[in-house]
Order: sequence, then C-alpha cells, then structure tokens
Amino acid sequence: MSNINKTVLITGASGHLGGAVAAAFRATGAQLVLVDRQVHPLKSQFGDDKAVHIVEADLVDREAVLEAVGSACSWFNGIDAVCHIAGGFRMGELVHETAPQTWDFLMDLNARSLLNLAAATVPTLQQRGTGYFVTVGAGAAQKGSALMGAYSASKSALIRLTESMSSELKNSNINVNCVLPSIIDTPDNRLAMPDADHANWVTPAALANVIMFLASDAASAIHGAAVPVIGKV
Repeated sequence: MSNINKTVLITGASGHLGGAVAAAFRATGAQLVLVDRQVHPLKSQFGDDKAVHIVEADLVDREAVLEAVGSACSWFNGIDAVCHIAGGFRMGELVHETAPQTWDFLMDLNARSLLNLAAATVPTLQQRGTGYFVTVGAGAAQKGSALMGAYSASKSALIRLTESMSSELKNSNINVNCVLPSIIDTPDNRLAMPDADHANWVTPAALANVIMFLASDAASAIHGAAVPVIGKV
C-alpha cells in the first residue's frame, strides 16, 4: 500500500513504537510530521530529510498543542492521517492506595492528550474531506487487573474516546480506530521482565504494520474498531 504524497502526523515519535511507525511510513514515501517532547533523537534519526517536519510539544498542554501541532499541519499543506502513539504507563498501586498524582499522570498522558490532539488535528482532516486517525490503547484496558487500576482506566478512557470520535466523524469520511497491543518487545520491557519469553511479545515493527494498515485506504470500511495485537502471548 503506497503512501506516496500522503502526510502522516505521529505523536510519541521518539519512542520505540513511534520510531518504528515513523520509519515504516517514511519507507513507503510518506511525508511525516513528528511530534514529541524529546526531539533530539528525531533530529538524529531523520537529519535533514525535507519530507520530515519535527515538532516539539507537550500534548498535555492544550494551548501548546493547538499552536504547535496546528501550525505543523500546514507545513505540508494539510495531513492525511494521525497516529497517536504517545502515552504513559505506571503500575504497582492498589486501587484504594492510588495516589492522585498517579491518576492525574495517566489520565493526562493517555486521555487528555487525545482530546488535545483531536482539537488540533480533526478540523484539518475535516477540511481535507477524508482521513485516518489511529490511537494506541492496551490489552490491559479490556479488563481491570490487580495493581493496574489507574492505567487500565486511562487506556479504557482512550478506547471510549476513540469509539466516540469514530461515531462523530465517519460521515465525514474520517476513519478512527485503535490498536490494543499486549507487551511490546522494547529494551525497557525486557529489562523490567528479564525472565519472560520475549519471542512471544509483539515487536514494534509488527505493530507498526497494523497501524499503517488502519491508516490506509485498505481500511476504509473499518470504523471504531479496537484491534487486539497480542503476538503469541
């Protein structure tokens, strides 16, 4: 599926998954708008590539997102797809001992960031008259688990927002869908779980392929889906 002449905005682009998604889209010829709080890794990865525009922004700050991302959308005369990769993870607290700071941290990164990003990008997609918006939830959002209450709740909120956006935007020819990965095979996760069978985990490249599909014309009939991507776990 060619993405030549398409422009894709990717948040969390300096992370392991965001980087894989950015590299996969760029390899097909897509122009990229890469958004992250940490832009130095992106500058090192993409250098002087004129088809890549790098934006430094804190997605929790509504005004900063509207200004930075809104301006970036016009860099390539609009965008065709949004891949919202940015998010946060914490676990270890019982529900009745969950600190307000933990709750706010996860809700901000996993739910509020989507609200802010949608405010900055959906009007541009609507002006285009077509587009794709893909979010990254989590398999853990499908059911509450011990010591993961706040995280599961925040990712569940993201899924519900994704479904609502789909219902609101499908008649505008905008497809909104979500992927639900299990454990992603990253250096951080390997360090945290050294005794796990890493071969069964989902690689960033494999997950990037699913995200690319949902942001392509081949997925034009899919609206409001939450697609599990669990590898062999």
